Amino acid sequence: MTINNNSTKTSWTNSISAIADSRVISMLFLGISAGIPLLLVFSSLSLWLREAGVDRSAVTYFSWAALGYSFKFVWAPLVNSLQLPFLTKQLGRRRAWLLLSQLMIMLSISLMAFVDPATDQLTIMALAAVLLGFSAATQDIVIDAYRIESAGQEFQALMSSGYIAGYRIGMLIAGAGALYLASFLGSTSNQYNYQAWQSTYLFMALAMLIGVVTTLCISEPDIHKRGGHEPSTNNGLRFFLLFTTAVVGFIGCYLASSELAELLKQHLTQLLSNGYLAATLVELLRLLLALVVAGLIAKLLIKMGLVEKSHAHQAYIKPVKDFFDRYGLSAALTLLALIGLYRVSDIVLGVISNVFYQDIGFSKNTIATVVKSFGLGMSIVGGFVGGILALRYGVIRILFVGAVLSALTNILFILLAKSGQDIWLLYWVIAADNLSAGLASAAFVAFLSSLTNISFTAMQYAIFTSIMTLFPKILGGYSGSIVEGIGYESFFLITALIGIPVLFLITWVNRLLGDKQSN
Repeated sequence: MTINNNSTKTSWTNSISAIADSRVISMLFLGISAGIPLLLVFSSLSLWLREAGVDRSAVTYFSWAALGYSFKFVWAPLVNSLQLPFLTKQLGRRRAWLLLSQLMIMLSISLMAFVDPATDQLTIMALAAVLLGFSAATQDIVIDAYRIESAGQEFQALMSSGYIAGYRIGMLIAGAGALYLASFLGSTSNQYNYQAWQSTYLFMALAMLIGVVTTLCISEPDIHKRGGHEPSTNNGLRFFLLFTTAVVGFIGCYLASSELAELLKQHLTQLLSNGYLAATLVELLRLLLALVVAGLIAKLLIKMGLVEKSHAHQAYIKPVKDFFDRYGLSAALTLLALIGLYRVSDIVLGVISNVFYQDIGFSKNTIATVVKSFGLGMSIVGGFVGGILALRYGVIRILFVGAVLSALTNILFILLAKSGQDIWLLYWVIAADNLSAGLASAAFVAFLSSLTNISFTAMQYAIFTSIMTLFPKILGGYSGSIVEGIGYESFFLITALIGIPVLFLITWVNRLLGDKQSN
């Protein structure tokens, strides 16, 4: 059993002094690198598109570009096994993939910068956003594996806190920094300026050099010292061809089904008398169909001998089997349910939050000052408080506290929606929301880390984080349409109520793991 339910306590002095450890500091800078891409797909891009005159519903659909985060377990074995020419030999397995993903992120952001959503087709912007999401998700795979492999479980809570603090700083750069810069260069909600946003996104691409420099300075982790083993690299290139072919099949199926999807939406809208529900069901069906096609292509190629079945089993089946073997079917399914629901209320609310602030009358500068800058400080404080408390009292207890606070703070958004442009209430809401989010995130990342086997770090953690974000991001893509249908107040109430089942799941998980530990 790996989860600490406070059988032993770490002293307050040791807990606090551990913040200065070099591994925590390195995670701070890698967190910055991981935090920059996210808001360039979500909130900052949303405001850019809105200023360019793009419809609100189309704006939130762009959040689906980050679905790569939710399917990163599919190519995690590729990241594990494929040696990159020259880079792997010079930097090592983890650092080579880190550098490649960071360079791809810089390229993707630059491509987005050269598309004007007011005059150009959004297709190129969407493709660049998808590439950004894919590259950023790959970076996350490697950072998560690097973090878990670089320190023991007892240190993961503070490593997570350092990572989350850096992540929030990266979000500040891509959030408040982007808004300030775009506004300073002359783009406002009343007067759109493409060149301002272009320069802003090019600056964001340069900001990724923080991650590049960090990658070149850190050392490669040695998992052999902790009893782990590296996967075979003999089939890396074949895995790459398998993955590429399956992705082409996925994209082809998704594009080919567009006309049929529109017809189904029309028929379902008439049948259900609800256009939003009809669109949700059809798009989910379309996504599942594309996944099935990609899976069938991969299975066919394996049967044809492109990749040996035993190696595919080692890459995809064995990490999953290891998880179920260690925890048992009942506990494993309960753990996966908790993982899938723990962040749903925060993620769904976060997709529409910037548009909400703008809709109730706050300027871009106010959003940057209060939501991004002030909120950053609160989330960093919350993250380190969560890490220290988890080290002191155990992960499960802080996980429960974080879930309670996250649900309660979502209710505060209802008050803000009723009050309108109340700057002081905005400060209180942002303080509470970010403190609770930081605390919950630190505990949750440490919790996920404790569930992994060091020999399957990249694959298992990628599966956990994919499950964590899949449902929330699909639902978040429709948040704009939902708000248009039921209004902000009802929407925020729903996001708060979603958090209630999470409390029961945490209690159940604690009991199951406690029983397992006793046995």
